[in-house]
Formats: sequence, structure tokens, C-alpha cells
Amino acid sequence: MQQRIIVLGAGYTGAIAAGRLAKRLHRDDVAITLVNAEPDFVERVRMHQLAAGQDLAPRPFSEMFAGTGVELKVARVTGVDADRRTVTVTGADGTEEPLEYDTLVYALGSGWNDGGVPGVTEHAHEIAGRPGALRLRERLARLEAGQTVVVVGGGLTGLEAATEIAEARPDLDVALAARGGLGDWLSDKGRAHLRTVCARLGITVHEHTAVTAVAADRVTTADGTVIPAAVTVWTTGFAVHPIARATTLEVTGTGQIVVDRTMRSVSHPDVYAIGDAAMVMGPGDKPLRMSCASGVPTAWQAADAIAARLTGGKLPKVPLRYFNQCISLGRRDGLIQYVTADDRAVRAALTGRLAARYKELICKGAAWGVAHPLIGLPTRPRRVTAQPVRTDRTDRTDPAARTAA
Repeated sequence: MQQRIIVLGAGYTGAIAAGRLAKRLHRDDVAITLVNAEPDFVERVRMHQLAAGQDLAPRPFSEMFAGTGVELKVARVTGVDADRRTVTVTGADGTEEPLEYDTLVYALGSGWNDGGVPGVTEHAHEIAGRPGALRLRERLARLEAGQTVVVVGGGLTGLEAATEIAEARPDLDVALAARGGLGDWLSDKGRAHLRTVCARLGITVHEHTAVTAVAADRVTTADGTVIPAAVTVWTTGFAVHPIARATTLEVTGTGQIVVDRTMRSVSHPDVYAIGDAAMVMGPGDKPLRMSCASGVPTAWQAADAIAARLTGGKLPKVPLRYFNQCISLGRRDGLIQYVTADDRAVRAALTGRLAARYKELICKGAAWGVAHPLIGLPTRPRRVTAQPVRTDRTDRTDPAARTAA
């Protein structure tokens, strides 16, 4: 009897987990299904480039997973019943389909977070995914010279969006509104370089500025200042997919699934959560931030733990730590801020063209790693020794609450 493994979401973490499981486990013993709303892999770390008008190379899953045994199901996840071990997916034609699993890997990730600020959902643009980046791309293309683009949020996404747009469209007036100081978490060298780049690109920086309302042609700050904005780009943070909160899985107040060190749900041992969807503790007992740098090691850990438990192997221990923060500052400049294991900046930082090349190498390597999830590791698949436990579900409680994706 084959083990049915379903992976929900094919971002960096979900796609890597599916591919790694396919390499670790013998194909005769498992049926691995990867559910995703799009047929192509989306390089989320490049959405600011897409929005600024650059074309990204297509990466079809049909090619990436050819010959691996991973079955791709293009559909939206519309429900998870963790007690009955079923998920409900909805295809492009609106048809619902239930899928049963023995092991579930929940990797639905996150989207943009409007923070409850009035006017954001109606008037602001986001680049948390391809649809949003494409909408922003179309809007920017229609702007005339001299019009203002305001990027709200001074984190990594906001910095990359503001500098990319300013470089691609020097005829626009680009502004960045940061709640704190510009790059205030960086080293002295990092902050200085960031200011130099913003000045060179003509970006107006509003520091210690909290945006409290967004309209079609302006944003308003906490002190009542009005900043004109033909386009507002909202990058203040991410919110996890809402489905987990509607299940019986134990989640945090933010909706992230609570997991142990192997990424296994503390409430449902047949469910693993990875990436932004999981509350994972890193060095110093600090939660890992939502990022590709955090998510990829959790995918390795979950896939290897699942394989070990199914084959009777030794549970792995993947180091969950940080090394650097890689920031694109347009196509010709960048900033690599080296950090401690728990993500605190140290004095060392790499800047300029070399940093831009370094960041590009990291981006290419992350996408390459999706299609090559076991590079440098043994690839001989192991036979599954654990048999799936499938109980009669007819006497279970009603299905858990469902929510549209």
C-alpha cells in the first residue's frame, strides 16, 4: 500500500520538499502529489523586477519535475480537514475535489498584509506574488514622467521595490516611507551605503513615518502629513494563508502552524508545516522571519524527517540559522549584510556591483535548488517500511471549517 504524501503550495519550500521526498523515497512506495494554483514556479524574490518591467524566464513544473514521480495538480486549496486527513482543492473550472493523505506538507506560505490600514486593499499595490506584481507593472507603464510612486515599508521588500522602480524609471518621482530609520537594523556600513544609493537614484526617504491611510492619489501619515502618490506600493509585511486558522491544527495568533524541531505539527503528527506557514524557533529561541532564507532549510528538515520516519532512518537535524541578508538595490548595486546566527547585523557588509552579482547568484541558486533538491547528498531512494494507518472515517466529527483561498 503506497504512502500518500500531499504537498500544499509550490513556492520555494513546497517545491523543494516535494522534490526532495521524491529523491529520498522509492517511487513504488509513495504517491507524492504537489498542489499549486499555477503551473509554473514563481521566483518570489524577483517580483520587484517583474513589477519594474523585466521579463522572467518561465519555469514550468512539468519540466522541473519530469521523471521524478511527483504529480502536479493545478488547483487552489480551499479546505483542510486535519482530523479526517483530507484536503479539498478547486480546479480552474470551479470543480471541487477531495484528496486523502497519509502525510501532509503544508507550505501555502504568505501573502501581503494590509495591516488594517484604511484604503490599502482598495488603492495600494502589492508584490507578494505574480498577479500583484503584474498589476503593478501595468500601472507603472501607464504613468507619465514626474508622477509619484510611494513605496510604504522600509524592510527588504520595500528597499528592493523602491530602488528597482527608481532605476528602471528615472523619470518618476519615487519615495520610500519607513516606520523606523532607513535601514536601522543594518551595520553602519550598510546604512551608509543604503543612503548613498537612495540619493543617487533620487529616492525621497520619509523616515519614522507611519502611513495611516491610503487614497487613490495620496497617503496620509500619523502626524497628518499628506504625501502625493499616483501609485502606492504596500510592503509592510506578510500574512500567512488563512486556511490553517480554520482547521483544528494548533496555530499561533498569527495563524502559523506550531511545529517541533522536525517541522511536525505538535497537534497532528501526520502534518508538517514549512516556510512562512510554520512557527519555527531558530537560534536564541527567536522565531525565524518570513523569508526564503528561513524557509528552504525548513523544507529540507521536513522532507528528511518524513523520509526517516517512513524508512526507519535516523532523524536529521538541519541547522536553522542565518548567515547574511541579501538586498538588491537595482540591477547594478546591492548590499550583502552579514549577520549572526540569530539575524543580528555585524560590522561586515559587501556593497556595490559585487554585492549585486552575489545577490543574483543567490537568486539563481535558489531556483536551481528547486529542481535539484539533493545536490551533494546521496540520491539512492530508500524503501518505505512504515505502513499507512487508515481508520474508518465514517464516525468522525463534521469536517473542519473551510475557507476560500
